[in-house]
Amino acid sequence: MQSKPLTTAVSIHKNNEVIPFRSTPLANMGSHGIRVIRRDGSTTSLNIGKIREVVEWACEGKKVNSIALEAGLTTRLRDGITTREIQDNLINCALEMCSPEEPDWRYVAGRLHIWSLWKDTLVARGYQYGNYEKTVKTQVKKLLYDERILLYSEAELKAAGSWINPDWDIDYDYAGALLITSRYLLKNELPQEALLTCSLLLATVEEPANRLDWAKKFYQAIAQRKISLATPILANLRTPKGSLTSCFILSIDDSLESIFSEITNAARISKNGGGVGVNVSRIRATGSWVMGKANASGGIIPWIKLLNDTAIAVNQGGRRAGAVTIGVDIWHLDVPEFLEMQTENGDQRRKAYDIFPQLVITDEFMRRVINKAEWTLVDPYEVRRKLGIELAELWGEEFEEAYRLVEANLDQEILLYKKINARDLFKSIMRSQVETGMPYIAFKDTINRANPNKHDGYIPGVNLCTESFSNVTPDKTAHCCNLVSLNLANIDREEIESNCQIAVRILDNTIDLTNPPFDNAQNHNDKYRTIGVGAMGLADWLAKRKLSYNNLSEISNLFEEIGYWCTYSSMELAKERGAYQAFLGSEWSQGKLIGAKPVEWFLNNAVQPQRWQQLATDIQRFGIRNSHITAIAPNTSSSLVQGCTASVLPVYSRFFYDKWAKGTVPIAPPFIEEAFWFYPENKNLEQQQVVKAIATMQEWIDTGISMELLFNLNEGVYFPEEPNRCLTAKDIFDTLIMAWELQCKAIYYIRTVQKDNFRESNDSCSSCAN
Repeated sequence: MQSKPLTTAVSIHKNNEVIPFRSTPLANMGSHGIRVIRRDGSTTSLNIGKIREVVEWACEGKKVNSIALEAGLTTRLRDGITTREIQDNLINCALEMCSPEEPDWRYVAGRLHIWSLWKDTLVARGYQYGNYEKTVKTQVKKLLYDERILLYSEAELKAAGSWINPDWDIDYDYAGALLITSRYLLKNELPQEALLTCSLLLATVEEPANRLDWAKKFYQAIAQRKISLATPILANLRTPKGSLTSCFILSIDDSLESIFSEITNAARISKNGGGVGVNVSRIRATGSWVMGKANASGGIIPWIKLLNDTAIAVNQGGRRAGAVTIGVDIWHLDVPEFLEMQTENGDQRRKAYDIFPQLVITDEFMRRVINKAEWTLVDPYEVRRKLGIELAELWGEEFEEAYRLVEANLDQEILLYKKINARDLFKSIMRSQVETGMPYIAFKDTINRANPNKHDGYIPGVNLCTESFSNVTPDKTAHCCNLVSLNLANIDREEIESNCQIAVRILDNTIDLTNPPFDNAQNHNDKYRTIGVGAMGLADWLAKRKLSYNNLSEISNLFEEIGYWCTYSSMELAKERGAYQAFLGSEWSQGKLIGAKPVEWFLNNAVQPQRWQQLATDIQRFGIRNSHITAIAPNTSSSLVQGCTASVLPVYSRFFYDKWAKGTVPIAPPFIEEAFWFYPENKNLEQQQVVKAIATMQEWIDTGISMELLFNLNEGVYFPEEPNRCLTAKDIFDTLIMAWELQCKAIYYIRTVQKDNFRESNDSCSSCAN
C-alpha cells in the first residue's frame, strides 16, 4: 500500500464520527511534565502530538481503532521514559489486541517495529533512505558488502537507489518485520537497501548493457514479495565470499579416506550455514570384515556419531548447530540399530541424538511390506567383495535383479545377513515416526525414475528438507542447490510467466556468484547447474479463490503453469548461455520433459498440450540450462517474512501465538478476514487429502516437495459421525502406502497431535471448511 507521509493530524474518524484531537486519550492526559530520553541520549518534553502522529500512521488503512492503541499507551507513560520504550509499549499494546476478529493489529505492530528501525538508523548514520550510493561505499569500506557491488558506477548506484520504495517496508506484519530485521539485516542497513543490494549483485553476471534492467526486475519482484530468496542468498550474498547454497548431499565410500574427507566437507558446509544430507549405505555393517578379520567392523553408527558431533562443533558461525540428515538404504544390515540410534536406552556411545535420520526405500521393499513378505538385511562390503555388486548404486529393476541374486546366495557366498518381516520393519519405522517425527523416507526408485541424468549416475537420497536431490558420486561430486520460492499469495495468474522467468534467471546467476565450500560442490555446479524454484502460499492462493485442497484440477493447472514456465525459462537461458555440461545423453536431450516423462504424457494430461510438444522440440535443439529446475522447500521462516503461509501445505491453525525470544508473536494467514473458513486447519484435515494434493503437484515439479504429514490422534477429529473413534496405526499405514503408490518422492516429518483433552470448536462452516 502507499502510505501518506506523517503530518500533524487534527482529528480521527471512528464510525464516521469526527472526534477532535483533544478528546483522544493521549490528548486528554497532556504531558504533565514528563521528560523523554531520545535515542541519541538527549532529553525533551513528552510531545503527545508526535506520538499520535505515529499511531495514526501505523493504523492507516487497517481495520483497527487507533483510539484503543492510544488508550493502552497512556497507562505506561512515566517520567524518564525512552522513545524506544514508548515504541515498544505501542507494539505490545497492538500485539495484545490482535485476534482472529482483529488480525490487522499485527500489521500495526509491524509498522511500529519498522518505524523504530528507521529512527535507529537515522541516529546511527545521519540519514534514512535517500543516499544509497553512500550506503554502498560505507558498507564496502567496512567489509560488510561484497566489493563486486562496485562494478556499478556511482551514477548507476544512484539510479538504482531511486527505485527504492520505503512503503514496501510497512507491508510486513510483526512476525515478518521482526524476522527480517533480526536475522537478515546488517548493521545500519534498512530492508530495501538489503534487497536492492542483493538484486544488483544478482545482476552482475548479466551483460553490461542489460545489467540495470535485470537488477530492477529482480528488485521489484523481491521487494514486492513475489519471489522469496532462500536464507543463504538473502543472508550471504551481500557479504564477501558468502555461500548461496541451501542444500548439499554427500555420499561416503567404504574407506577411511572417503569417510574423513566427507566429514571434513560436512564441516565446511556447516560452517557456511548449509544443510547437508549424507548417505552412508556403502559403509560396511556391524560385524563385517576389516583387514581380513571377521566381526571387526563397528558398522555405520560410529561414523554417524562423528558426523553428529561435527554438526555440533561446527555451528554455522556460532548462529546455531549444524544440520545433517543421514541416509541409509533399507537393505543395510545396520538399519534396526539405526532406528534405535536416538532412543534413551542402550549403549550411549552408539547414540546420535542431533542428526536427522533418513531411510532410502525401494519399491521392492514396499511391495514386500504390502504382502507381509520377508526382507533380507545384508552387509554391503560382503556383497561387493563376494558378488561384485555395489547395491548402493542400484535402483529399480537392476536393484531387484541384484537383490534376488544376493538372496539366492544366502548361506553360500553371503554369510552376514538377517531376515525380518518387511511389514514388521515398516511398523518399527512408523513407531519411530510417531514418537520422534523421523526417520524421513526417500522413495529411491521413484526419485531415480524421474532423474534426467540417469546416463551419468544415480541419486542416493534426499537433502535435509527432502525436496532437493541429484546425482552424487563419492569424493567427486556433491549435490548442491540454490533455492527461491514463488509467493503465490502475491502472484496473480497472469504474473506467473514473468516471475518464473525472473526466478530461474536469479538462480542460474547465483551458481556463478556463489563460493562453494569445497571442490566437489563446485564440480557439481559446473556439471549440472541444479536449481530449485519452489512455491509458498498455496493455502492463501486457494483461500483467496474460495477453493480447497480437494480441488485437484485447479491445483494441477496452477502447477502446470509453474512447471511449464520454469522449464521454458531454463531452455531460453540455454539459447543465451548454453546447456549444462551433462546435457548430452540426458533425458532432456532425448525429448523427455519434467520427471523424465515422455511427451505423450503431457499431450494426454496437460491443459495446453501443444506447448509441451514444442518445448520438448526446443530443448532438443537448444538444450536446457539447468538439469533440475523446480523444488518446493518447507520455507517455514521465510514465509513469515513473505507474509504468506508456508510452502504448499495447509495452515496448522488459522490464528495462533508463537513464543519467540521477543515474546509472543501472532501468526495468521494474509486473507484470514475475507476467507477465514477457506483455510482448512491441517491439525483437523484428513492427511490422505494432503498426499493426493502433493502427488498432483509432483507431476509438474521435477525434483521434490517437502511433504510433512500431521496426524491428530484424538477422538472424533476425522470421524464426525463416530465421535469416539480415533485414528489407528492402520490409518497411518494406509496413508504412507498411498504416498508411495501415488509416486510422492519423499516424506519429511511425521507430526502428531497427541491424545489429550483436545477439542475443537464446532463453530465452523461445514460447506467450505475442508
